[in-house]
Amino acid sequence: MSSQEGGGPDPPPGKEVEKGGTGGSGGGPSSSSAALAASSPAGGAVVGSTEKQKEKARVSRTSLILWHTHQNDAAAVRKLLEEEPSLVAARDYDSRTPLHVASLHGWMEVARCLLEFGADVNAQDRWKNTPLADAEGAKRQSMIELLKSYGGLSFGQNGSHFEPKPVPPPLPNKCDWEIDPSELDFSATTVIGKGSFGEILKACWRGTPVAVKRILPSLSDDRLVTQDFRHEVNLLVKLRHPNIVQFLGAVTERKPLMLITEYLRGGDLHQYLKEKGSLGPLTAINFALDIARGMAYLHNEPNVIIHRDLKPRNVLLVNSNADHLKVGDFGLSKLIRVQNSHDVYKMTGETGSYRYMAPEVFKHRKYDKKVDVFSFAMILYEMLEGEPPLSNYEPYEAAKYVAEGHRPIFRVKAFLPELRELTEQCWAADMNQRPSFLDILKRLEKIKDSIPQDNHWHIL
Repeated sequence: MSSQEGGGPDPPPGKEVEKGGTGGSGGGPSSSSAALAASSPAGGAVVGSTEKQKEKARVSRTSLILWHTHQNDAAAVRKLLEEEPSLVAARDYDSRTPLHVASLHGWMEVARCLLEFGADVNAQDRWKNTPLADAEGAKRQSMIELLKSYGGLSFGQNGSHFEPKPVPPPLPNKCDWEIDPSELDFSATTVIGKGSFGEILKACWRGTPVAVKRILPSLSDDRLVTQDFRHEVNLLVKLRHPNIVQFLGAVTERKPLMLITEYLRGGDLHQYLKEKGSLGPLTAINFALDIARGMAYLHNEPNVIIHRDLKPRNVLLVNSNADHLKVGDFGLSKLIRVQNSHDVYKMTGETGSYRYMAPEVFKHRKYDKKVDVFSFAMILYEMLEGEPPLSNYEPYEAAKYVAEGHRPIFRVKAFLPELRELTEQCWAADMNQRPSFLDILKRLEKIKDSIPQDNHWHIL
């Protein structure tokens, strides 16, 4: 069951979107910018007489400026700042300011507006990155020059939104993430995914649209189900990366058990590829880069997390523009502590989805984190070809065929040969011959830089 299928963060409730206005519906901030910077619920924008009403209004406007910044709506941002200048310093859950968001995406007019209203050009987010570090990581040259002209400095983890972080963040206390189920509003809920153990619902938590994985009440007392659920929670609380679906909290002390993550509007990669078919070179490479960044973070030693079910349904699009992907659904993931990079983890068994399964897993042999690299290769193939690998086989038969040494056939003749070569290396039968995700990132960046300005494929 994928973490989410379809959708993404909506703007704060009770607002109506108009370009250049201060409200919003039908869209929302991407990545961590969708989250609000405070812990109280987002209410209406009208400031009431009580402190509670004032707090609700403040949180609502905080989410609005982050959302309008992400939408590149400079007029709406300016209007909000004219009404409440202090919003220039608004922060989301990851302590990212509107200037961080504008710098990452290269929204020049919005950035100028924020700087005009006194935005801190060297504000640091959760990962200690400044807006300039984000702009440099995204190669936004005009933005880099603008920020430097205002005294911007590049420090922090040197673009950690694009590279895996060397040290995992401190593990939050349970009191930081245990959610009171009464705070979850299911009044306008929609089902966005179902599985044998539960369902994924769109709900609202403290004024923010969220995705809720809810375990079926009949299974909430099942020992194995609850064990798997708590395992997933224990993994997610450790993860903080822009290419990993953001964990917000969980309900573990009451029934039914629930896991709450950010809600992503763009749906999953499976549905996107089903609608779009084969992708163009830059799109395929950018998608692959986002997936590889998230996976490189998960594979960071010594706390290696093997996903074990990497597939298009578990890769989510932040928004309908499909400009940012995140890896999700860690129900089958395994946290391993390793002593060195050559360790082979003593795990066997058929874990994951057959069509994207590494042969060593299908054969019940020992395997390591390179099983995720194999699955990545199958996803890359699907993005290039426009159809699932071995689509003429049933999933189990496809896995058996691959385990016998066969691989999908490349049918599309017009694409970069470097991408085909990378794909073939990633699905090598010998897992030791598969590159790491750090190596994959370097290869993809090099391939991306080699694409001619007209963005045409090289013909084989």
